[in-house]
Amino acid sequence: MTVTVPSYPSTAATGIAPDRFKQAFRRYPAGVVVVTADAGHGPVGFTATSLASLSLDPPLVSFGIGTTTSSWPHIERADTAVVNFLGAEQRALATTFATSGIDRFAAPTGWRRLPQGEPVLDGVAGWLRLEIERTVPAGDHRIVIARVMDSWLDDGRSPLLFHNGTYHTL
Repeated sequence: MTVTVPSYPSTAATGIAPDRFKQAFRRYPAGVVVVTADAGHGPVGFTATSLASLSLDPPLVSFGIGTTTSSWPHIERADTAVVNFLGAEQRALATTFATSGIDRFAAPTGWRRLPQGEPVLDGVAGWLRLEIERTVPAGDHRIVIARVMDSWLDDGRSPLLFHNGTYHTL
């Protein structure tokens, strides 16, 4: 039996309009994290809402990153990264790492390095230290698949959420 898999051109004309796509996902609440890394040229980081648990055995996660972002060339070369879970009171930190053209690690951002060298943000609700296993092309983004090697969690903290274009808490 032969199975035919349709091919999809990469033009917007073959799917819904970008504005409609954004509108649909604005209605889907998501947790807010900052992904940080250092591929040898100083720390980089970006705000993401695309974190997903992928596998329990082995412990894998995924997140998306746009190929036109300033962080992408660094993530592409990095062997490791850190997912920083933001707490409900960290809207300003989420905004900082979502802003283009600034030094996101400059004061007032507090951060340090883990023993293995990865940058981790101060005061976060938790973090996951990751070893990047592969990246998968996905339109104008890449899906990063990574193995969770270590973690730290601050129990009792409420998460920061993103819904309908604004930050929220539980």
